[in-house]
Amino acid sequence: LKSTFLNVYSVLKSELLHDPAFEWSDDSRKLNRGLSVIDSYRLLKEGQTLNDDEIFQASALGWCIEWLQAYFLVLDDIMDNSHTRRGQPCWFRVPKVGIIAANDGVLLRNHIPRILKKHFRGKPYYVDLLDLFNEVEFQTAAGQMIDLITTLEGEKDLSKYTLSLHRRIVQFKTAYYSFYLPVACALLMAGENLDNHVEVKNVLVEMGTYFQVQDDYLDCYGDPDTIGKIGTDIEDFKCSWLVVKALELSNEQQKKVLYENYGKPEPANVAKVKALYNELNLKGVFVEYESTSYQKLVTSIEAHPSKAVQAVLKSFLAKIYKRQK
Repeated sequence: LKSTFLNVYSVLKSELLHDPAFEWSDDSRKLNRGLSVIDSYRLLKEGQTLNDDEIFQASALGWCIEWLQAYFLVLDDIMDNSHTRRGQPCWFRVPKVGIIAANDGVLLRNHIPRILKKHFRGKPYYVDLLDLFNEVEFQTAAGQMIDLITTLEGEKDLSKYTLSLHRRIVQFKTAYYSFYLPVACALLMAGENLDNHVEVKNVLVEMGTYFQVQDDYLDCYGDPDTIGKIGTDIEDFKCSWLVVKALELSNEQQKKVLYENYGKPEPANVAKVKALYNELNLKGVFVEYESTSYQKLVTSIEAHPSKAVQAVLKSFLAKIYKRQK
């Protein structure tokens, strides 16, 4: 599957580079989200063999999601003033790229409608696809806005950090495009109307929330060699699930430690926050959250009338349950 998916990239890349609307000169990877479209579509077809066209189309939609993700990350790194992404320098940190990276991000975003137009224009669900990508992009940008506003220099206020704020940021910024979008693409390809699958969307957004809580946990407790980055949520004053839980469980004295040390870059401040996390046994709190969330998700999935849809949702859950990276 993965090699087929990668071959489709070569076709799409070549089409974009030879796009008559743009004269390119010679100057000018995890893939989970993308591969999920083919996985989901295959499960929706309940064991029927997919033909070459179906594999190509599902892969093309998968690549559109990867392009969307690349566009978000290029711009996100500029906004966060980050240094590395998956062990490499951020794109805007590369010499001779700099702030040109902003336009590169916009170009990545614009590849999507061109791929959709070329390969899906004749499909009855073409407009639904365009609508879906636009809607999910808007939701992600809204999530990013809430995230950026809550971490503004000079306006840092831990008292704003609640579970409901964390949930809003996560659902908009991550859950829609990482979890709902691949399955929605597969449902459209299978001839389904997305309005009839609101429950599927809810389960996937819930799964995305659980995924982000894991991410917040791994930022502090994960092995940098395994997760591919050194966590900086504490230094960056992020509205992380850990700090929200810590605020909830702290007494006045412990809250004072958080208020005085959270969001400061010095290792001594970070160490005090981590020591408090240990004192509050946030590892144990997370393990409990993980098992409760998992049970709730399984129950919601098994309540779905379609076995094929259940299979899609269960395959997603299996990929992320108890992950280490």
